[in-house]
Amino acid sequence: MKHYILAGAIAMAAPAAWAADDVTLQLKWVTQAQFAGYYVALEKGYYRDENLDVTIKPGGPDIAPTQVIAGGGADVTVEWMPAALAAREKGLPLVNIAQPFKSSGMMLTCRKDTGIRGPEDFRGRTLGVWFFGNEYPFLSWMSTLGIPTDGGSRGVEVLKQGFNVDPLLRKQADCISTMTYNEYWQVVDGGLSPEDLVTFKYEDQGVATMEDGLYVLEENLRDPAFRDRMTRFVRASMRGWKHAENNPREAALIVLDHDETGAQTERHQVRMMGEIAKLTAGSDGSLDPADYERTVRTLLAGGSDPVINRAPKGAWTHEITDAALK
Repeated sequence: MKHYILAGAIAMAAPAAWAADDVTLQLKWVTQAQFAGYYVALEKGYYRDENLDVTIKPGGPDIAPTQVIAGGGADVTVEWMPAALAAREKGLPLVNIAQPFKSSGMMLTCRKDTGIRGPEDFRGRTLGVWFFGNEYPFLSWMSTLGIPTDGGSRGVEVLKQGFNVDPLLRKQADCISTMTYNEYWQVVDGGLSPEDLVTFKYEDQGVATMEDGLYVLEENLRDPAFRDRMTRFVRASMRGWKHAENNPREAALIVLDHDETGAQTERHQVRMMGEIAKLTAGSDGSLDPADYERTVRTLLAGGSDPVINRAPKGAWTHEITDAALK
């Protein structure tokens, strides 16, 4: 009898002894192919291979990733570098531990019938801009061009854009903010052909900033156990991203399986994943210091009202990716 009790006790204790380490990831936006690498890693068991139990929390229009991680609601968050650096300067010590996205997908999309052909034609126009931290690259760009953002014939009227493309379709704005992988195609699906549009990619304008990096709180990196969890998390996540790059349709379908809202369509997600793969191509997950320096220069170039007022210190580290990718 004692033998069976002991065996049962061991059996009950075993799962606890081998319990996976919890990691909570906060996304920047809703479940879509923009985050395919994490869903692929979850679905394919890459996190399980690293003894991780990962919870992926979708974002949305009322969710600020920086606030979530500041409040302890996530261990790691997907965020754009301008918002992360602005938050760091204001006292929230975010640190970039990995950079799956090598290129920026942000652009300004304009109706050709407005007569806009180049940035010199922006003055006197109404431009749709996302806020909640997404406005920083735009404001830096306008500052670089010497164009005021408070209206008037010499400036631009900034329309606080919702997360849709209605202002362009309804001619409420001459241009709106779009991503190469998402809103641009919503405009096309809304009835305007590519020939009806003029686009300005931030990459082409020399003011692109880093998007969709992984950020944690600096204080947590002092804990060896946390660093170990993040190392395993980044390693598994990059496996997921590379699988998604090489298998875009499969990745898109995995994302759809995890979309509890049912709002996404297969056509849109497959197309989105194809565009996302162009942005993650060339990244092994480690941040390129040159890309970081370019982002900082862009954010500092804000004239009397820069996005950040001084070059950050300690805002990124290779410690996690060096360990994860060796």
